[in-house]
Amino acid sequence: MHRLLELGEGLRIAFAAIVANKMRSVLTTLGIVIGIVVVTLMATVIEGLGSALDNSIKSLGADVYYVSKWDWFSDEWWKSRNRRDITLLEARQLKDRFTLAEAVVPVVQTWQATMKYGNRSVRGNVLGTEEAYVVTSGVVPQEGRFFNDLESNSGRPVCVIGHDVADNLFEKEDPIGKFIKIGGFTYRVIGVLEKEGDFLGTSMFSKDTQAFIPLNNFLRVFGGERSFDIHVKMLEGIDKEEARTELIGAFRKIRRVPAWKEDDFGINTQEFLKSIFDNVVSTIGIIGFLITSLSLLVGGVGIMNIMFVSVKERTKEIGTRKALGARRRTILTQFLIEAAALCLIGGLIGLGLSYPLSLIIDKVLPSSMPLWVVGLSLTISITVGLISGIVPAYTAARMNPVDALRYE
Repeated sequence: MHRLLELGEGLRIAFAAIVANKMRSVLTTLGIVIGIVVVTLMATVIEGLGSALDNSIKSLGADVYYVSKWDWFSDEWWKSRNRRDITLLEARQLKDRFTLAEAVVPVVQTWQATMKYGNRSVRGNVLGTEEAYVVTSGVVPQEGRFFNDLESNSGRPVCVIGHDVADNLFEKEDPIGKFIKIGGFTYRVIGVLEKEGDFLGTSMFSKDTQAFIPLNNFLRVFGGERSFDIHVKMLEGIDKEEARTELIGAFRKIRRVPAWKEDDFGINTQEFLKSIFDNVVSTIGIIGFLITSLSLLVGGVGIMNIMFVSVKERTKEIGTRKALGARRRTILTQFLIEAAALCLIGGLIGLGLSYPLSLIIDKVLPSSMPLWVVGLSLTISITVGLISGIVPAYTAARMNPVDALRYE
């Protein structure tokens, strides 16, 4: 009870001192403000990128391998460019020979085709694929359905469109059963996918902006002289590395790649995206840590300096309180609270600036400010305050009351 009273008294005196020197207090916290802004923005960007990546990976589907002419994010793009195209026949052969897959689906696409309904039009990628695409991608029609085996094999002119395509073309109309033009050819809309969101911060690769048509129809309309991708969803419970090795071996045989030559195709997985993200996060973290540490160091020195000034200014007050029986612990607590309160004010100002800045950043990079970021920022503020204030507070607590009362 006595300690609670001491704490309450310390809080009252600390806030009274801060209020008495408002401008000095605010200016003193400038370094803390900058440090907290950096910490908060760094954390919000990492959190936002992580959420965007998780959503994007979900859209890729779990346990799915992407056999492609290209290696994702490779810095040796010229190697991929010189590779032979992957053909539909090779995709069919892989489907027949590879037994560890739940589904093997060829996918081919054309970029930025025009889709029209009435006088409205949008541009987006058009994918030709088969009914098993729902297994490898996990797409879920929000309205209608995906095309079935019969429509896929016969190459009927039906399509499933992304959420944004439906919004832009039909506004308040029901798209199901309507006819749209894709690349100048007529298709009946049989399904609309649920909204996915941007893929890695861009809508170009998001299913929201795409249309899906039966593969045989795609070949008839857009031609097959292009490289196919093959989506392979592995069976549940199998060893991933073993399955990957089996997949590579099977496709090397199909492509007749000699034993002494390296693969002339890429096997891409979501784990690769995660590794890229981890590297980005590490880089952001190191840069942010250095900037934050420097800002907080400058801020902490400022707090320590102003606390020494405060101790000097209030030496007689300290002497009087000690002469009246105040303990060292009471004086120590009072000045520690004052230092922590100063940094807390800086932290709150920093959070106040960070929130609108995070909204601006969100226009360019995905970002979000969860509660844990707020808690982290305030905890750092208070910790810096306690560390910065401990020497001045200890100096005040150790004062001799007689010397303090004689201080001029």
